[in-house]
Amino acid sequence: MTGRLIVVSNRVNPPSGNGEESVGGLAMALAAALKEYSGIWFGWSGKTTETFTGDLNVEEVGGVTAATVDLEEIDLDEYYNGYANKTLWPLFHYRNDLAAFDRAFDKGYMRVNRRFAETLAPLIQPDDIVWVHDYHLIPLAKELRGLGVRNRIGFFLHIPWPAHQVMVNLPRHKQLVESMFDYDLVGFQTAEYQQAFEEYVLNEAEGVQVRPGCVRGFGRTLEVGAFPIGIDAADFARMKTSGRARRMRDLMTACTVFRHLIVGVDRLDYSKGLEERFLGFEAFLQRNPDMRREVLMLQIAPVSREAVEAYQEIRGRLDALSGRINGEFADVDWAPFRWVNRNYRRDELTGIYGAARVGLVTPLRDGMNLVAKEYVAAQDPEDPGVLILSRFAGAARQMEDALLVNPNSPEEIADALKRALLMEKPERVRRWRALFETVEREDVTAWRDAFVTALQGNAASRRPALVV
Repeated sequence: MTGRLIVVSNRVNPPSGNGEESVGGLAMALAAALKEYSGIWFGWSGKTTETFTGDLNVEEVGGVTAATVDLEEIDLDEYYNGYANKTLWPLFHYRNDLAAFDRAFDKGYMRVNRRFAETLAPLIQPDDIVWVHDYHLIPLAKELRGLGVRNRIGFFLHIPWPAHQVMVNLPRHKQLVESMFDYDLVGFQTAEYQQAFEEYVLNEAEGVQVRPGCVRGFGRTLEVGAFPIGIDAADFARMKTSGRARRMRDLMTACTVFRHLIVGVDRLDYSKGLEERFLGFEAFLQRNPDMRREVLMLQIAPVSREAVEAYQEIRGRLDALSGRINGEFADVDWAPFRWVNRNYRRDELTGIYGAARVGLVTPLRDGMNLVAKEYVAAQDPEDPGVLILSRFAGAARQMEDALLVNPNSPEEIADALKRALLMEKPERVRRWRALFETVEREDVTAWRDAFVTALQGNAASRRPALVV
């Protein structure tokens, strides 16, 4: 690769690399990808201004050059809280009942993508490749092409792509999908999501399957592929030996003496299956009275998107459920459930994962879910815990040695918890080794290299040089 890699995402939040951040999986993955190449991470600063100016804020954080732009308050309301998180997010996670279809949201979404393109285009040099991330920025390539950008541009969707019958619920769905054909490559987390996209093109755009991994629709040809995202497994393995990780593990071990820790770590979101998970743990306690005092469940769920009504409502329901579980089963010297709504540093989470006999990862629908991989990477090889994983997480395609469950069924979750807690060490070790081998092999570096290599493609197939 001779040019730079320019990464574009909604938020720019590079970790410093010292383990202090509580940044999400996307931020960690993008930072790891950029460190290998000289390039820029471009996106929204997270700040608002009275009037959009397009002025760039450039700084270096953790070895990554970040270029950010401020948005107006109306942009935040219509583009981010509106179209991205009230329309696309619920729809792509099969919650059409929660999706809000508002033309103002649609207009704000297109306006911000246009503003991003106008600010980004002057930064792009002829040999650069551009890698756009996630549902916030689907039309960005179309806007860049309209400004004369002819570089290779790739798009990666971190969340699920919904089935054809779900996607058509979106007003102007054809226009949104048509804009994706301005990319050179579109990547998905799993082959299932790729196939769902291809099915949409074949049915709604009178498209054709040119060959595996290539579809034609709207008069253009597009390369598509599945690129399952991973974690920085080597860095995670190093982090679990850090002083803070060891102290947190020791603290959790002391807090759960004579008991097994069950841990869940999720952003507070209806797609994560938290209500169903709580009910599954409640069913386990009801059905296994002899095991009640042997367990403690810790659910960490930092609050997010508080301006969206659906998130306010789910927090209230979860507060009530956690209170009910403790009210029914707690004793004077023990409570079975801890419900924590705060962020923890990455190295602290590593220690918490390492102390847990069971990692409970049960989203109703998830693009990948890196918590599942982090939990596996944090385990003691000599005495590992057991991963319980939703079959509707993208990670389930790679992690078949986890205990796979239907997250909608409290009974399945309860049964899996009992099986995990009673599992003998030889089986736990065997399952963990198979899981860790996958996590280590299909890590963030493999994901980055596979996508960038595919995006570079054959030099002869590149578009003409940049024209601005």
